[in-house]
Amino acid sequence: MRNKQFVAEHRGGHLTSDDHRGLINWAIACAEHALLLAPNQSVDNRLIHALYIAKEWGKGNVKTGSAMKAAWEAHASARDTANPILKSIARSIGQAVSTAHMADHSVGAALYALKAVRQAGKSIDDERAWQDEKAKKLPQKIINLIKEARNEKQQGFKDLQD
Repeated sequence: MRNKQFVAEHRGGHLTSDDHRGLINWAIACAEHALLLAPNQSVDNRLIHALYIAKEWGKGNVKTGSAMKAAWEAHASARDTANPILKSIARSIGQAVSTAHMADHSVGAALYALKAVRQAGKSIDDERAWQDEKAKKLPQKIINLIKEARNEKQQGFKDLQD
């Protein structure tokens, strides 16, 4: 069962529009930070487009359907690459733009970013701290929600286990 705190108010949940936009912006930041691990020449244009659409959704300039289509394209990019780091980055971006449809996908963006960081041989503890610092722009109840969900969902990411 989904956590009602991630469900938008207009769908019967508790998440305000402002908090939903805050979550997508945080998810975008997590995905873009992971994107720094990719060499520029290997970044699929579908990923850049998905990030653009996510940002535009956060500004209220595109509809959720456009974000969902961009998410499908980002996940297609993940399927199309054999490079595990690029695959995780693409999944992170796909989850970030999917946040427009379901806010709890924001946590998936953070987790796939952590996975990319681990695959690149970097510190996931440092990355988690960076994510937490970026989350400080959000209300405390949303920060707590993010941390709780990230810790819970991380159990499904075997390569993030110590």
